[in-house]
Parts: sequence; C-alpha cells; structure tokens
Amino acid sequence: MILGPGLITGASDDDPSGIGTYTQAGASFGFATLWTAPVTLPMMAAVQFICAKIGMVSGMGLGGVLRKHYPRWVVYAAISLLVIANTINAGTDIGAIAAAINLFVPIPALALVVPIALGIVLLQVFCSYASISRIFKWLTLTLFGYIFAAFLAKPHWGEVLKATVIPTIRFDHLYLMTLVAILGTTISPYLFFWQASQEVEEELNMGRLTLAEREGATDREIKIAEIDVDIGMVFASIVFYFVILASAATLHVAGKTDIQTASEAAEALRPLSGSGATFLFALGLIGCGCLAVPVLTGSSAYAIGEAFGWTCGLNEKLRTAPHFYGIIIASTLVGMLINFLKIAPVTALFWTAVINGVLAPPLLVMIMLVSNNAKVMGKRVNGKLTNFIGWSTAAVMSAAALGMFVTWGR
Repeated sequence: MILGPGLITGASDDDPSGIGTYTQAGASFGFATLWTAPVTLPMMAAVQFICAKIGMVSGMGLGGVLRKHYPRWVVYAAISLLVIANTINAGTDIGAIAAAINLFVPIPALALVVPIALGIVLLQVFCSYASISRIFKWLTLTLFGYIFAAFLAKPHWGEVLKATVIPTIRFDHLYLMTLVAILGTTISPYLFFWQASQEVEEELNMGRLTLAEREGATDREIKIAEIDVDIGMVFASIVFYFVILASAATLHVAGKTDIQTASEAAEALRPLSGSGATFLFALGLIGCGCLAVPVLTGSSAYAIGEAFGWTCGLNEKLRTAPHFYGIIIASTLVGMLINFLKIAPVTALFWTAVINGVLAPPLLVMIMLVSNNAKVMGKRVNGKLTNFIGWSTAAVMSAAALGMFVTWGR
C-alpha cells in the first residue's frame, strides 16, 4: 500500500500547535504569510523523505543510527532537544483538546486536562497505534472546513494570489517570530524521528525482524516512500494554507488580530456555518490533537529507546517494552502539567511552534550529516537536489531564528 507513514506524518503535522499558529498568523498579518505554504512544501517533503530513507536503508530509527555511528554527546544532544520540544508540544496539544471539548460541554478546560492525558496514555498502552490513527486521522478532515470558509468569506482573490507568489519580507520582531513559528510547526523535530521509526515499523510488519533483513531498500521501495511522503506533505500544506487564508479573510478583516482562545479562533469558520463554526473547529482540534499527542510522545520514546537499545514499538505489549511505554507515560504526564501554568491556549500553541523553530535547525544539521554518511546510507546518500533543499531548509530556519533573537525587544 502506497499510503502509510508519510500520510500519517502529514496529518499529524497539522496538530493544534500548527492550527493555532496559522490562525494567529492570518489574524495578525492578513495574507502576508500565505507565501510560506508553497515555499515550505518542498522543504517539508525533502526533509521527511530524507528521514524516511534513513529508516528504510539503515533498518533503524534516527536514535539507533546516532547511537551506532556517532559519539554519545551527539546522541544525547539530539534526543534532549527532541524530548524538550515534544513534551512541551504534547502538553499544549492536550490543553487545546481540553479547550475544544469545553466548547461542547460546560466543564472547565483545566478540569478536563488530567482525564484527557490519562485517556490518551491508556489508549497508547492498551491499543495499537494503527487502530487509534484509523479513527482520529479522519477527524482531521474537519479542518478542510477552512477551505470552504475561505471561499465563502469572498476575499479579494487578486490580493490572495499576489500574497501567495510574492513573498512579504519584514524584519520586525513579531513578523520574524511568526515566521519561526510557522517553520517550527511545519518542519517539526518530532516528525523527523517519527518518520524514520515508522518506516522501521512497516518493515517489521512485513516480517523483517532482524537488522540484516531491514538494511537496504529497493528502488521501488524508495519511490513508494517518496510518493507517500509527498502526499502527506501536500495534505498538510493545503490545510496550512487555507487556515491562514480563512483567518486572514475573517479575523484580520474584522480587526481581531490577537487570538487567545479556541472560541475566538472558531470565528474564522463563521462564514461557513454560523454557529456551527465552533463545532467544526472544536472537532478538528480534538481529532488532530488526539492524533498528534501519541505521535509526539511516541517519537520521544522511539528516540530514547533506540538510543539505549531498548525494545520499542507501539505494537509491543507493556510487558515486552516497559521502558518504551514508561517514556510515553512520563512525557504525557509532564506535558500535562504545563497546562496548570495558566497560559492562554492559543498563545501556548504559538510559543510551542516558536520553540520547535529554534530547536529544529541543529537537529536538521545532524540529519543531513547522517543522510550523507556512506557508512549509514551506502549508495542511498542524498542526491544534489535533495542536499540543496535539505541544507537550504537548515539555513533558512537558522536565519529566521537568529533574526528573531536579534530583533528581540525592538
């Protein structure tokens, strides 16, 4: 089957942190950040394809590759950055799910945080990820409501086209911070490790139980993985684009440039369905959040488990992979505690994206070094185009993060 890990990765890329960031970008700057969707698409696709290829060719996840071929300090640095970003991201996503459920039922969002976190942990421990994702990945389709909202809001399509093809470059702090957030939520650290580990899971499901059986990949397998990744990233990018467009055409036009809550963000869908806008937006947040949190905590567990040589896998039982599930449980519960700091939900989601945007560049450099290491990749080292896009992505994200820090306070 062509559609697999790449599609799941693409769906989880539009997690509540992403939706919150895109909504904030559209509300704050109108159409000015629309150009980031087509520009980041090849970056997203190239980086995720590189990660998929590493997993397929090496037969190991990124944590395992780093453990086998690189010094311990490199392994610990990479995984530390990943776990920090993932734990914060998972925590804010749990908060977003709670805020979305609060739009349906009159229960304070904070009171829902603990039950949601425990529920997600129980699902991960006692159900296979495949069964969980089959249910919740379809809920992310509700986010396509933004596409209809964008059209029904009747924006000036000439302005939309211009903003899409001609980048708006500004050097004020808020704009640069928004760019860092957009980059961080579309090219996120957890997706790197998740993609590689899921390619390994696919091979295990094929019966390739030993490392020797998993090492290497045929041209056909590489091509299928590339198509899978491309479809997943196109899916993510389309949702990304129209969330910004719908928010710009509604919230920004109405002068609502500072979005703090899920209910305010839901106003972006009001041209589509009136009072039903809240329902659609909340359902989308719940769906993509419940998909993303297991991906976030799972990628942390894969990375740590592979680095230490533990038994890993969401299809493993608790008794066969206690350390792996222990990381998932700890990461979820620590992330849950972030919600008790009383940060506005959308603000927390936005800052999570900023953190990812700062942490992603050093991880990208490590990934590019791994994917060009012949000892790891053999003849499957990156080609010239893939290298150009990969290194350019690392450079662009580094420059955006540096610019944000340089302009801080201005």
